[in-house]
Amino acid sequence: MNAPVPARLLLQNGRLFHGRAHGAPRTVAGELAFHTGQSGWQEMLSDPSYTGQLLVLTTPHVGNTGVLPEDLESDGIRAAGLLCRNLSRAPSGARGGDPLPDWLEAEDVPALEGLDTRGLVHVLREEGAMNGILACAGEPLEELRERLAATPSMAGLDLTGRAGCRHAWELPAEHARFRVAVLDCGVKHSILAELSRRGCTLGVFPPDSSAAALLAWRPDSVFLSNGPGDPAAAAGPLACLRGLPPTLPLFGICLGHQLLALLAGARTIKLPFGHRGANHPVQRLADGGVWITSQNHGFAVAAESLPANVELTHLSLNDGTVEGLRWHDRPAFSVQFHPEAAPGPREARACFDEFIALLERCRAGGSHARTH
Repeated sequence: MNAPVPARLLLQNGRLFHGRAHGAPRTVAGELAFHTGQSGWQEMLSDPSYTGQLLVLTTPHVGNTGVLPEDLESDGIRAAGLLCRNLSRAPSGARGGDPLPDWLEAEDVPALEGLDTRGLVHVLREEGAMNGILACAGEPLEELRERLAATPSMAGLDLTGRAGCRHAWELPAEHARFRVAVLDCGVKHSILAELSRRGCTLGVFPPDSSAAALLAWRPDSVFLSNGPGDPAAAAGPLACLRGLPPTLPLFGICLGHQLLALLAGARTIKLPFGHRGANHPVQRLADGGVWITSQNHGFAVAAESLPANVELTHLSLNDGTVEGLRWHDRPAFSVQFHPEAAPGPREARACFDEFIALLERCRAGGSHARTH
């Protein structure tokens, strides 16, 4: 593990923050995304939805527990860099695990420790999401400004090709009941686990797969995964969705929710600073109940753009944005939050049971029965 050296964070608005470098001695640029959860840093770093972003953790201590393979949400770190207040070098915990700085170095990911995260998040909340450059290699400030100016905005950026799988693969279920094709735009392992333990054999397909490729696998349904980037720019997944028959059941989470809304003719918007944390209250409009949810998204569906055939089912109690949708003319529904949690509260996992109930109704020959 390299000894800490000075590091800097330069923001798009010209603000400069100082700290100590850990992990890979590299310089990376990307959009800053802050997460307000108090735990789950390993799941966050390995969440493909953070592809290309600099992850800011507001909890004061990071890495107190060791890195464990069973807590990964993908094959490694997906965030471009980590920004935190205090980074533990000697993790504790009954399960053991490796130190976070060692993992960062092995994955070639830079981190900045000693950052005034309170001040940084205040800037992002007041001025909105922006790009930054994490400099761990001692470059001149003018060189950092030029590189930061050349970094593209997240708006208009399609990152699904970087986040999703490159080749189709299959995950059999022990007691298989349904075949679910997963359009992988950056799917988390915990989402696949929730579907698998409910009896779904999963065919996981790259985000640029054709509808014909998915249908050739003869799925009972298609699941649209979470993922990074601007949903309106995700041309491959949208083309795939447009080629699916309207009788095929669909379920989307996060980016998948936004893609389904775009398929219906709605619009998406970029949020001022995104929703990322494990304590976001969401109201179920059907019964008035509230779930405390885990969230990770920088875009949202514009409520005023929803067509008449799409019903609003869940609403954010923080800012009134769209959190869930259901279609009247096809077997499809979606949620903006993450019902699998990891990290976060588990009460919204009922969404996966709702998905299984939808598949059961379709198999029984209801009004939305599978006909392909």
